[in-house]
Amino acid sequence: MSDLLSSVLSNVWTLALAVLLLGLSIFIHELGHFLAARRRGVKVERFSIGFGPAIWSRRGNDGVEYRVSWIPLGGYVLLPQIADLGAIEGDSPSDGSRSPDLISSDVAKLPALTYGTKLIVLVAGATFNVLLAFALACVLWVIGLPESNVTSSTRIGYIAPTLDLSDGTTVPSPALEAGLQVGDIVQAIDGHTVKDWNEVKASLMLGDGRSASGERQVIFMVERQGRPMQIALQPRIAGEQKERRVGIAPGYELIVHGVTAGSVGQHAGFQRNDEILRLDETPVLNEATYREYLDSTIARSVVAHVRRNGAETTLTIPATPSAKAGTRLGLDLTTGFRLTHPSPFTLLADQAKMVFRSIWSLISPHSDVGLAQTSGVIGIIRIFQSAAEAGIRAVLIITIMVNVNLAIFNLLPIPVLDGGQILFATIARLRGRALPTNFVITAQSVCFALLISLIIYVGFFDARRLARDVSANRTESQLGPAPAAPAAKP
Repeated sequence: MSDLLSSVLSNVWTLALAVLLLGLSIFIHELGHFLAARRRGVKVERFSIGFGPAIWSRRGNDGVEYRVSWIPLGGYVLLPQIADLGAIEGDSPSDGSRSPDLISSDVAKLPALTYGTKLIVLVAGATFNVLLAFALACVLWVIGLPESNVTSSTRIGYIAPTLDLSDGTTVPSPALEAGLQVGDIVQAIDGHTVKDWNEVKASLMLGDGRSASGERQVIFMVERQGRPMQIALQPRIAGEQKERRVGIAPGYELIVHGVTAGSVGQHAGFQRNDEILRLDETPVLNEATYREYLDSTIARSVVAHVRRNGAETTLTIPATPSAKAGTRLGLDLTTGFRLTHPSPFTLLADQAKMVFRSIWSLISPHSDVGLAQTSGVIGIIRIFQSAAEAGIRAVLIITIMVNVNLAIFNLLPIPVLDGGQILFATIARLRGRALPTNFVITAQSVCFALLISLIIYVGFFDARRLARDVSANRTESQLGPAPAAPAAKP
């Protein structure tokens, strides 16, 4: 009972923290607009977190209405001198706010804003997101960011013999067919340099390469025994997310973390902190290789080469014909970790580069990335919640990622977003007069409707992924964790 209560409280805490951090990122963005507007003498009518009717509202002595609204999909600062967004952002004569006619009357009495003032106010939101991200990146620079050796390199540690596609069929592994080998170091994918395994996965997933015949294609630049090689592969669509995969997994060292008492591994002489180098003459750079090799040799003995206290030694694993798959030795394995101190500039630049690549993949006709692979509010909260469970450093890196995404997304030239308002202001400056009010309002209303539809559409896939994860967790809690599978995802 106490374990159940502890689990519930933990979930409530991490969920509350996730919502708080997402709300903080939105608040910081709107605070940038608000402070810039006040500094430049721009009329501020409302500061709202969320859209639609107000949950809570109060008009301050400064004449600004502060509110929290029902639709938690963002926020806004109502600046009538810059854009008439009242109908979109929740104005109605009955909601307790001032009449739009009175607002328009007040605005007409105010001096016209310069183009420079409009740009400063509109860009301020994204600027504050970047400043917050930079401040948090400085914190990570000081305290360090832990990185597992699973993702710290680009060495290929396992090549799957087959690949299970999203349609349920099984095909030969594209990596095996193309000639990739265990131990190859991936240097670039489709011309994009990769520094760690996360970038390998992202570059593969976001790729939009096609061959002359129109088939999916990805170009790997690898280093093999000191020699550079270029290898063309034909990725396939696999996994729940229906993303490009070729059947490879990262290379990392396998270190014995624990030895079960009375197990075959203990009798063979394995000790804590032993690093498994080879089984017979097969290099072991991934747990999948370790499990596959032991499962395929249960009827005979195997010579294990391990590194112990800096020196290599050999251990003999006896034949165990009755052993179940994945349980032959009874060893608990882990890998190494290191604490890195990434430069704040590098961290933000990497995040920004990934955002732009993701946007390009979404609009590229040759890419396999669609809106179903993106995350909305539910997905972002879920990511924050997972990060909260992992610790403060994970929370910081996700908050940085979200703020960089918010900054770039809001500057896209789409009506309703800051970038759309900048576009309107720029067109008006070039043509020498303001755009027709009806045109601006219509464009904003249509784009707002499309944006809400997009959020609902993405939210459907977020909810489906959440339901799938909850179902998987419930099954695991009832039946216990499933044996580790040797399948390679990227």
